[in-house]
Amino acid sequence: MKQRFLVVYEHGKGNYGGFAPDVPGCISIGKTLPEMRRMMKEALESHLEFMAADGDPLPEPVTSSYPVPPGSDPNREVDHYVVEFIEIEMPGEWKLPHAKTA
Repeated sequence: MKQRFLVVYEHGKGNYGGFAPDVPGCISIGKTLPEMRRMMKEALESHLEFMAADGDPLPEPVTSSYPVPPGSDPNREVDHYVVEFIEIEMPGEWKLPHAKTA
């Protein structure tokens, strides 16, 4: 089963940082936006695989929008954000946490 997770990329001095609001602790960095996209997809897939292997409940993608006001924190030196959804294959027999089984 595939799911789409919102990801946020921040561009700062010399690289991009990325995170997924619905998957706490899943972060990555890359030098270019294409590299960042690839690294974030790999980070999400790995993070969810590790969670599944540990028997942890997998997060449900619930964020449909993520307000990031440009220039909201002048001390972070982020010059722009890129926000998009990444579709990934969910590990194992993942089901929505609130889904009822027959």
